[in-house]
Amino acid sequence: MSAQIPELSNPSVCMKDPQRVQDILHSMVKAGSNTLQVISDFDMTLTRFSHNGKRCPTCHNILDNSKVISADCKQQLDHLLHTYYPIEIDSSRSVEEKLPLMVEWWTKAHDLLVEQKIRKDLLAEAVSESEVMLREGFQLFFDHLHEHSIPLLIFSAGIGDILEEVIRQAGVFHSNVNVFSNYMDFDESGVLRAFKGELIHIYNKREGALLNTGHFQELRTRPNVLLMGDSLGDLSMADGVQDMENILKIGFLNDKVEERKRSYLDSYDIVLIKDETLEVPNAVLIQDCLFI
Repeated sequence: MSAQIPELSNPSVCMKDPQRVQDILHSMVKAGSNTLQVISDFDMTLTRFSHNGKRCPTCHNILDNSKVISADCKQQLDHLLHTYYPIEIDSSRSVEEKLPLMVEWWTKAHDLLVEQKIRKDLLAEAVSESEVMLREGFQLFFDHLHEHSIPLLIFSAGIGDILEEVIRQAGVFHSNVNVFSNYMDFDESGVLRAFKGELIHIYNKREGALLNTGHFQELRTRPNVLLMGDSLGDLSMADGVQDMENILKIGFLNDKVEERKRSYLDSYDIVLIKDETLEVPNAVLIQDCLFI
């Protein structure tokens, strides 16, 4: 039984230890797809980072750029982005140093959105009018997982209501998809009044994973994990998985490549550099399902 995947020779693919990747793939293929679960980030992992040289929006950006918020609010959110995003991707700062600043960013942004009294019935239009794009190959990715009854957990520091609308409008919000994210809390007239529960941000996904033990308890017969992310904070998304046997970590390195390449190669098994497709994850999944 071979776990050779031609797509791993793509120019966008980097691996620190190709033999280790082959060994993990071999073990996962041997165990079969009924032992597999997929845990993925959303923004800039399942969605594109850029298209034709232009940045694509995140879940937060979809609202930022929409008609549902005022020009003044847009300006304030843009100021927050330009203040905090460089900190998020600064490889010279430690996670401990970034953590309070990321919480500050998310909290300020959510407070601004709540002030806008956003109506729930306008979210679908905000998504349809946006330039958000799922990565090339998304249809195969979502449909393949659904057809083989492989659970997909999307773990996002974005806005769950927007995220769900993106995949719903793309026709891929299948029954095997679960979402952990920041959800809006609307009043009885459908106006945003707060965000529900604990804030999920880029560096506390581990805590989120451990809080959702019920989800992972149900999946305890699936000890093999394909994890997909675009930041080092995404690496902890599988920390709630019980009795894990194998984990294959695929990281999308979208920005500041030379500064961050080493840390990504040290952390992810497969690093995809400026790759706007799901070609490699799809090849891994198809390989895993060949020997059911």
